Amino acid sequence: MSVARTRIAVYPGTFDPVTNGHVDLVERAAPLFERLVVGVAESPSKRPALPLALRVDLARRALADHPNVEVRGFDGLLAHFVAELGAGVLLRGLRAVSDFEYEFQLASMNRHLIPDVETLFLTPAEEYGFISSSLVREISRLGGDVSAFVPPAVAQALQAERQRNVA
Repeated sequence: MSVARTRIAVYPGTFDPVTNGHVDLVERAAPLFERLVVGVAESPSKRPALPLALRVDLARRALADHPNVEVRGFDGLLAHFVAELGAGVLLRGLRAVSDFEYEFQLASMNRHLIPDVETLFLTPAEEYGFISSSLVREISRLGGDVSAFVPPAVAQALQAERQRNVA
């Protein structure tokens, strides 16, 4: 793998929605790379609650303070997206041991699809280890306050989405 490729990392995910845990990972990973691309996957099979354009916008707003971080939506195979960017590193977050088996399987598959790309696992800070997008969506859907778990723009968007669905 060339040195140029290792300077570009991709942090892929559905980010439905982006959480403070995602932001924490980006803040700690951004200094390690020349460019960090947060790839927001369309993921129709996961039936995201928020449309892709909104998820991209919310991630951009949450990560705006990081000049070497770019947020891009994508709708195809991750391997193709990574190759298109010329990236050499896939960044993945591990919150708990239970994440490891799934993430290890993904990393192994990606190694077959894009052998020149390495997967780097980071763990979130302790205060974010329990936060997941699915829990945030559920709390929000049921009328709970998610402002401690997500950036302010995300909390506002989730509240607006909840109100739209109630009306």
